[in-house]
Amino acid sequence: MPIPLLIDTDPGVDDALALLMALDDPKHEVVGITVAAGNVGLAHTVRNALKLTEVAGREDVPVFAGCPVPLLHAADDASYVHGSDGFGDTGYVPAARAASDEHAALAIVRLAHEHAGRLLLVTLGPLTNLALALRLDPDLPRRVARLVVMGGAVNGRGNTSVPAEFNLGFDPEAAHIVFEAFPQFDLADWEATLAHGIAHADADRWLAADDPRARFYDAISRQTRAWSRARRGEDWHSADALAMAYALEPESAREVVARPLAMELTGALTRGATVVDWQSRSGRPANARILMAYDRARFEARLRAAVGAS
Repeated sequence: MPIPLLIDTDPGVDDALALLMALDDPKHEVVGITVAAGNVGLAHTVRNALKLTEVAGREDVPVFAGCPVPLLHAADDASYVHGSDGFGDTGYVPAARAASDEHAALAIVRLAHEHAGRLLLVTLGPLTNLALALRLDPDLPRRVARLVVMGGAVNGRGNTSVPAEFNLGFDPEAAHIVFEAFPQFDLADWEATLAHGIAHADADRWLAADDPRARFYDAISRQTRAWSRARRGEDWHSADALAMAYALEPESAREVVARPLAMELTGALTRGATVVDWQSRSGRPANARILMAYDRARFEARLRAAVGAS
């Protein structure tokens, strides 16, 4: 029986590749996609999620619109990387269907009840929807079999400020609520992403495949791949794709380290940082299982399959 998979996301080019991976996996059944603002505004992220399900031939998967802003403080988006619409400003034809009327936070609560004890919950964006769901249902963590979070920079080498990574830095209060509520979760952070780069030449070759998913993803990712090539050299990095590989195929992780992790909310220079107690000095439980190394061959095989490349 397939594992029920719920994805909370803010598509975004990285998110798009992760969604294609999940929708391609026969061992998991995507029972819903909940959407928040993050990479771009909510109207765009919802539209992008709907389009991805159409491209993947999976219009049966429900999409739920969620929070349009962080819980407490305004935050800048990442349109300078992903395009003003989050999908490279290609002007794609929107999907024919609309999102569900049910709010994303309510959908998370309901689906956790419906799939209690089996649900795999993967978050690819800011944690605003999940934090709100936890305030509505504090018992939610005991119904989730596994939570996988893409976020953080465990050694303080962030991608939006000196110490902070985008997803958790966008809404640190939401991340704090989630990390305090879940006794254990899996984390694929920005620094793991940097350690698992993909050669641009390989990505270009895969995206030349004769498949509608490859053609669509090639178009929407062209801007961000060019941005990456100009700033980060020969490798392209897909944070959400790595997190999704870890979620779908945890047995291919080569090194995972469990440590206490907390969010910094008030530091003048460190707000949004993920603070890891590497030496276990605090006496707090090791709530985060941090991905350090993943099988590169298996990761790349997942990427190729998601876009229909051989």
